[in-house]
Amino acid sequence: MQIVGIDEAGRGPLAGPVAVGGARVGTNFNKKFFKGIKDSKQLSAEDRELWFALAQEGKKKGELDFAVALISEKVIDKHGIAYAIRLGIKRVLKSLGVSTTESQIFLDGGIKAPEEFKHQKTVVKGDEKIPIISLASICAKVIRDRKMVKLSLKYPEYEFDLHKGYGTFIHREAIKKYGPVELHRRSFLRKIYVA
Repeated sequence: MQIVGIDEAGRGPLAGPVAVGGARVGTNFNKKFFKGIKDSKQLSAEDRELWFALAQEGKKKGELDFAVALISEKVIDKHGIAYAIRLGIKRVLKSLGVSTTESQIFLDGGIKAPEEFKHQKTVVKGDEKIPIISLASICAKVIRDRKMVKLSLKYPEYEFDLHKGYGTFIHREAIKKYGPVELHRRSFLRKIYVA
């Protein structure tokens, strides 16, 4: 039996992709690994990087696996954020080779896996309560943040490295001053920017 956790990062930003993270362990996995883990939002960037490094080490040793799917702002604008997250969940489950019958999937908040996955449970604040969801949330956040830092080199005036695309004052002012770029979710900008 596999134990799988799924969470997303970047549902609300005005720019950049949404990231869906998945983490998978076997039932015999040493639970001491998770000692001190928290939801990604409750950890500092340094702590998230540390947990991500531990996850990478665990993956190398074959003790656990994780995957992150980044769904672009274009998909979000065309089909909506809920669709983008569902697509990310499908990609992550496929990437991790998760069995539809031999796995227990835990998902955070209001998200669900496709119906063919028989054993799934959506847990409110799951990223705070269930360590495997916490790990998935950390992986999603680290990968998305790294992507936004890289993109800040391409679009320095938006300072994506600081706010990661979220609608901070600095970001909103930059949009008003420079207009949106291809990275912006047009469907999220309606209240602050009229082209």
